[in-house]
Amino acid sequence: QGVQQPYEISVVSAIEEAKGITLSVSAYPNPTSDYLILEVTDFSLSPLTFYLYDMNGKLLQTQKITNNLTSIVMSNLVPATYFVKVIQEKNEVKTFKIVKR
Repeated sequence: QGVQQPYEISVVSAIEEAKGITLSVSAYPNPTSDYLILEVTDFSLSPLTFYLYDMNGKLLQTQKITNNLTSIVMSNLVPATYFVKVIQEKNEVKTFKIVKR
């Protein structure tokens, strides 16, 4: 009866210790259906940008992060796996693997 879909939440890459960067980024809920929240803590509002990619590496959305909480609309995307990459100036801070239901 019914089908169970396993899912995996993973951080693909991250800077463990970088001088001068005190930054924590998290993404939730994962898996998501309508929207994704990027939560950024402990940072000095230096230029942060997120990039949303599909599994083929096609850039779907990019936006500057201006608040501690940033909402990414995912309701218009088909159910699949996506990557959200957070960049600080030219340094990659974190890449999240996001499952869209």
